[in-house]
Amino acid sequence: MTRPFFSKDRISHFDIFEKHAEDALNQAKARLREGYPVNFQDMICRFTLDSATEFLLGECVRSLSAGLVYPKNSLPGQDKDYKNHPSNVFARAFLNAQTNAALRSRLGSFWRLAEFWGDCIKKEMEVCHRFIDPILKEALATRRSMNERKQSTGQARTKEKGVLEDTLLGHLINCTDGKTFIYSPLSDLHSTISARDTTASTLTFLVYMLSQHPVILKRLRAEVVSTVGSCRKPTNDDVRDMKYMRAVINETLRLYPPVPFNVRTSVGAVTLPGANGGLPIYVPPKTRSVLHPLGTPYSVLFMHRRKDLWGPDAEIFDPDRFLDERLKYLTSNPFIFLPFNAGPRICLGQQFAYNEMLFFLVCLLQRFSSITLAEDVQTRPSAGWTEGTGRHSQEKVVIKHHLTLYVEEGLWVRMEEAGDAEIT
Repeated sequence: MTRPFFSKDRISHFDIFEKHAEDALNQAKARLREGYPVNFQDMICRFTLDSATEFLLGECVRSLSAGLVYPKNSLPGQDKDYKNHPSNVFARAFLNAQTNAALRSRLGSFWRLAEFWGDCIKKEMEVCHRFIDPILKEALATRRSMNERKQSTGQARTKEKGVLEDTLLGHLINCTDGKTFIYSPLSDLHSTISARDTTASTLTFLVYMLSQHPVILKRLRAEVVSTVGSCRKPTNDDVRDMKYMRAVINETLRLYPPVPFNVRTSVGAVTLPGANGGLPIYVPPKTRSVLHPLGTPYSVLFMHRRKDLWGPDAEIFDPDRFLDERLKYLTSNPFIFLPFNAGPRICLGQQFAYNEMLFFLVCLLQRFSSITLAEDVQTRPSAGWTEGTGRHSQEKVVIKHHLTLYVEEGLWVRMEEAGDAEIT
């Protein structure tokens, strides 16, 4: 039902991205000029939430209007007002509902026992519904008005028709004629979660990687300036031509997939190849795991870092692997790269997410020429973390996940504004 909405023409309109990107980056500039670092993760979550709610529902939650968060204890007097800002109340309820939903999925049907004394999501969803319900009622009222006008005059107002065609909410109402509209996709906020979190998580870890790899940052910014210039708004043709930027995004998605763990239940009986050439594994129909009552869990993150699938340098951040001869690993077996899933269940908003990330990165790198981790305020891994093996021993931030991957306590960065001169 939702697939036709994500047409190439609709997801290539950058007007919504431009408005919210401009707001976010202007606030970042102002905060940096005050002498404070910016919590990039918090800022990008607000940008993607505002963009997603406007694109999907037709009305922005205005989370950026609350302003950007300051480092802990820098301005304690403003903390209460900031937390109680209406947009922050919604964003906090949204996150808490998401975290509790992830816990429920791990517990399966046993979640009711864990919440014996009270529903952990109900209160949070009431907050979300206070924002969603008026939008839904207005859209349904518009549909009823269209139907009544069509019955009396034979045609609906062009303005009313446009309102319902421009958003996913309106598209769903049109598909059901406004009579049997299914509310659960909105009540669960699946569409908004997908549109916000995939982009926010990826851009957070991409900027984290740029802070650790200044040579890659310089090359990426050079591509932006040579393709778009230092101030022009990027077009769909521009972002399509930026091959290195897409490679940087894909490499971030590979090492830091937004959804690091997932679960599947077999529809029918299937036989999987055994590990290291061993005996095959028989999976009966509708198999469920003791560790995960909803099905069989698997890790996209671990798969994306396997050396037998990606080569001996699989744990190294190197965007060129998507441009040079190492691409042979992916072309011979496309299912080793699953940041957006694959097959019938591939993410419908995949290209929307790519366009949003490409657009924001162009705007970011037009304005800033360097990015460094603000180590004086950044939450760091424990001392014993570096004694481990593999990629995690190199991390300069604490990485966690609920439904999606995120940096604990945010990603704090300092960015240097670009000068008027072009890159040399």
